[in-house]
Amino acid sequence: MHPLIDIPELVRLEAGQGLIRIPDEQDVPFTPRVRALVDTAEFRRLAQISQLGLVSRIYPGAMHTRFEHALGVFHNALRYLWQLGKDRQFRTLVDCHTAEVLMAAALLHDLGHWPFCHPIEDMRLPDLPPHEQFAAEFLAPHRELAQVLRDEWGIDPAEVLDVLVPRTDSPRLRLLRSILSGPIDIDKMDYLERDSLHCGVPYGKNFDKNRLIQSLLLNEAGDGLAISSKGKTAAELMVFARYVMFSEVYWHHAVRAATCMFARAFFELHLALDLRQLFQQTEADVIHTLREAARGTDCEPLLEGLFGPRRQIYKRVIECTLHQHAELYELLTRKPMAWLVPCAERLAADLGPLIGERLSPADLVIDAPPGDREVEFEVDLYFPKEHCYRPLHEVSPVIRALAGTQFDDYVKRVRIYSHPRVARKLSTLAGLPERIRAVAEE
Repeated sequence: MHPLIDIPELVRLEAGQGLIRIPDEQDVPFTPRVRALVDTAEFRRLAQISQLGLVSRIYPGAMHTRFEHALGVFHNALRYLWQLGKDRQFRTLVDCHTAEVLMAAALLHDLGHWPFCHPIEDMRLPDLPPHEQFAAEFLAPHRELAQVLRDEWGIDPAEVLDVLVPRTDSPRLRLLRSILSGPIDIDKMDYLERDSLHCGVPYGKNFDKNRLIQSLLLNEAGDGLAISSKGKTAAELMVFARYVMFSEVYWHHAVRAATCMFARAFFELHLALDLRQLFQQTEADVIHTLREAARGTDCEPLLEGLFGPRRQIYKRVIECTLHQHAELYELLTRKPMAWLVPCAERLAADLGPLIGERLSPADLVIDAPPGDREVEFEVDLYFPKEHCYRPLHEVSPVIRALAGTQFDDYVKRVRIYSHPRVARKLSTLAGLPERIRAVAEE
């Protein structure tokens, strides 16, 4: 008998009863205590926050919500628990209560996210409250969500919060966090497939999810996930899927243009806003608040181009990589917003007279991606015949290439965008790279 068979959601998963359906043909166990969590006001707000935000301006189908994604991650948690429950080492660490804490954390892992959370956090503004702080607020003792966890699940909300926002440390907690947020975690396993589905592209679905789950086991230390050697190819394909989704969706040049437009406007407007209040609003209300705050300012065309009745996304003026305009790339890459915004304003003032146009300070925006490695993949591979673990990157040239230099070298590009009315004039301006470099070095 399976050691976690007393958990009702796992019983329903195996029996195929008491389920709700989410895309794509995914049956999620929906017991009364799951319904109680999902029906809280704190969780229902996720239905008003899109998973991909500005990506929908380029991929119209990308309108799915964090609510749907949370249910998918919860479903993955059940599948992981069923598989890992067969592992003796796992059973010594994870009892039924600990498994239920993981299930609740899977449902609530995006609890603290606000609308357009990732573009805003990527700006690294000094006065920005971390989204983990909001998770703590939503799990506060007086909130409905905390009461449901105590009454329906027998879980102290602090136990869930400790998985989401590390406060204490133990092998058991490190294992739970590895399942929720690690190289082959339940979060990535869902959003790659779900984002791919809703964007209408095949890239995020091109890995063997079932094979990967079947290969799960614990690492040698017993405090994180590893995979058996039979899952090597599936893991390589997952890394490749993540690489291509970044290349073709998350970091698509037009998606980055929309992201830069939003970031430029938010940078100027945020000091006059109550961010704590703003971030608890629905996505529609955040958009309304920002558009109203931008009325009559240089930022108005930015937000109207994104959210107004007529879509108007900025166009590329120049693109820089390690191999094209390399000096300019090195000069601009990884610069903070507080440096990029005045640089773009100086550039607009300098280039406007050269093309016979008056450029507003917000007519040019610079995209200098942050330095984090989005496709890093550190996981151990277990070889049963040799009874040994080896890091996947040591036995896989695919992982070494994709998760190392390839992503930063070929996907993360520095781009300068402009309002469409002047993009062609600017992009054909003689000596443009030299002009930009001179202004950036001022």
